[in-house]
Amino acid sequence: MAVTVKECLELQLLEVEMLLSMFPKRGEFSLDADAVPSIQRYLRNAGGALPPQLEYRIALHVGEAKVKVELQVLLPHMYPQVAPQLFARSDALHRQQQLQLNTRLASHISSLDSGDLCVCEAVQWVKDNSLTFLENSKASSECASEEVRVKKMLHRMWIYSHHIYRQELRKKIFDCAKKLNLTGFCLTGKPGVICVEGLQENCEEFWHVIRYPNWKHISCKHVENIETEGSIDNLRLFHSFEDLQFQAHGDYGLRNDYHMDLGQFLEFLKQHQSGHIFQILFGVEGRLSNN
Repeated sequence: MAVTVKECLELQLLEVEMLLSMFPKRGEFSLDADAVPSIQRYLRNAGGALPPQLEYRIALHVGEAKVKVELQVLLPHMYPQVAPQLFARSDALHRQQQLQLNTRLASHISSLDSGDLCVCEAVQWVKDNSLTFLENSKASSECASEEVRVKKMLHRMWIYSHHIYRQELRKKIFDCAKKLNLTGFCLTGKPGVICVEGLQENCEEFWHVIRYPNWKHISCKHVENIETEGSIDNLRLFHSFEDLQFQAHGDYGLRNDYHMDLGQFLEFLKQHQSGHIFQILFGVEGRLSNN
């Protein structure tokens, strides 16, 4: 004999009553205020439109630390004749552990007899099995933290531009470097040179921000990576992000179109253990102005 939608919805309401008695405290069992009344109205007049699918959340506290694991439940109209949609989540779980937990939960529910109410069974399974995944997640976090503590990388980028003049562009460069905790310098004029050093992801974000959307005459000429077991700050060549403006060879009026004294720039590089960068930037071996 075929089971009707009406019979399935009646069973769903019975299971909700059981769950409410199991989780009476505020915040433990959450569902929309009209969810149950809309099903009750349908049961009184089964010829009308189907009510929304029953959806609710159950907050579980697992282990001695009482870590919160939330079970999200969505019931098809023909549940328990068809399987419910269940999803367990916790802020204490990494994405991979959460995926593994839900895969195991789905496998367990599929092994149960079809036609039986199973949300209470799912609740118990999550309470009994989440702790293993939570402990694995904690161990993974500790290992990752240890790895970060042991191995850190200073990233240094040397960027060349045909020129750097505009005040709004210079402001963008300095604001971005400050925001991302980068040290280095910006050499204003023609040519323009930028050096940034710090965490790799911050340097790469800086490069993306200043390059786009329309800075055409710019290229990253050289990248240095230095690994350390201590703080990357000990590897920095610069203690701040400096504004470099050397005496120009010429002054062309309102355009302020001038060539920088590269001899002074080479001296600056050598003072910061970076004299070898001159040839990488300009393709020629550098010589100091007084040589």
